[in-house]
Amino acid sequence: VQLQASGGGLVQPGGSLRLSCAAGRFTLEYWSVAWFRQAPGKEREGVSCIGSSIRYYSDSVKGRFTISRDNVNNTVYLQMNSLKPEDTAVYYCATGAPCRGPNMDHHDFGSWGQGTLVTVSS
Repeated sequence: VQLQASGGGLVQPGGSLRLSCAAGRFTLEYWSVAWFRQAPGKEREGVSCIGSSIRYYSDSVKGRFTISRDNVNNTVYLQMNSLKPEDTAVYYCATGAPCRGPNMDHHDFGSWGQGTLVTVSS
């Protein structure tokens, strides 16, 4: 499975970005998809996960980020609002495991996109 993450960039604190995770010929509709992020010098952490009827968010992004699906375009989105400098990281989308809760373990997910850099800075 090849995933393609995009939408990162430089944004000021308080701003918004929308990340996209596309899968080409692989149909994302039938799979859980998670977003992870990794800041320099830190471990990869789970941000959000979407299943068939469930969505989970880490405590650090709850209320600011929204995960959604567009099955027509075979894409999963991560809308990020009220961005903070501590949100700066490379963001990855992944699939291959069910969404079990907000404490996602990246070791469970076997298919990954290449990552997109989000920088929140004034």
